[in-house]
Amino acid sequence: MVASFLFWLGTAAVLAAAFAGGYFVLATRRIAGEAERAVPASGKFLDLGEHRIHYFEQGEGRPILFVHGLGGQSHHFRGTLFAELGKDYRLVALDRPGSGYSARPSGFTGRLTEQAELLRRFIDALGLEKPLVVGHSLGGAVALTLALRHPEAISGLALLAPLTHLEDEVRPEFRSLYVRSPLLRSTLAQTLWVPTSLRYAAQTLAFVFGPQAPTKDYGIAGGGLAGLRPSHIYATSSDLVAIEHDLGAVEARYEEIAMPVGVLFGKADRVLDYRLNGEPLVGRIGNLDLELVEGLGHMPQFIEPRRVADFIRRIAARAFA
Repeated sequence: MVASFLFWLGTAAVLAAAFAGGYFVLATRRIAGEAERAVPASGKFLDLGEHRIHYFEQGEGRPILFVHGLGGQSHHFRGTLFAELGKDYRLVALDRPGSGYSARPSGFTGRLTEQAELLRRFIDALGLEKPLVVGHSLGGAVALTLALRHPEAISGLALLAPLTHLEDEVRPEFRSLYVRSPLLRSTLAQTLWVPTSLRYAAQTLAFVFGPQAPTKDYGIAGGGLAGLRPSHIYATSSDLVAIEHDLGAVEARYEEIAMPVGVLFGKADRVLDYRLNGEPLVGRIGNLDLELVEGLGHMPQFIEPRRVADFIRRIAARAFA
């Protein structure tokens, strides 16, 4: 009697788990489908070995390459800075592997060294002659890694709220995405993460944009909805886990950077602290131009695109001199 009861109880538990898993899989597919219809792949594609890179390009002249941050994509620049910078430069913004609509090969871990190497290959393939590299947030760490490993490939760096130093532990806001196991990461990406991200989108955007409010068109023009897809959120988790492998070694070498470097940081940034990731660069990078902005948060290209465009022009003038 007891054994029979336990058998049926176990069977019910398995069926309930299977039902719940199936529900989240279907919910993830529905949300991802809607996201792809709202923000489709509308740029160009470039095949680099196993990589298929999605990117946007505008204008002619000296090249500027834009590298987005954790969980972002090329719309973070295309929808904000391309109009401000006009057609005076050759502007190129790419989706990093797995983000947006760029493919992420199974062997790609997302380490800073891997991302920097891919950027160098992308620069060569597109014929970008020593571009200025604009990196936002994690894209700043990727750009700094590129500057150290391939200084001959670029003219300078213009960094927006960049990640430059390791923190002692993962911040509470990122812990749910810090999953070391690729198998568990893939399972969560196909089931729980997308519906959960949609449910808590308002809180996430308040953290990322704060103290400013998110722009009203962030979902479409800013590409935010494109993040509600399993491949994108898997890449975000992978990139987060990979940071710790290389950033310590990168930050130990900042004195070696001789090219012009500009850093723009909001002093009210809730995601990255300018006192840890901005001010410590003073005296370590010789050609540093540090601009600190009172009251500004982590998304300056959305909140103050004209200020950011002026900053990029200033650094470009030095880099291309």
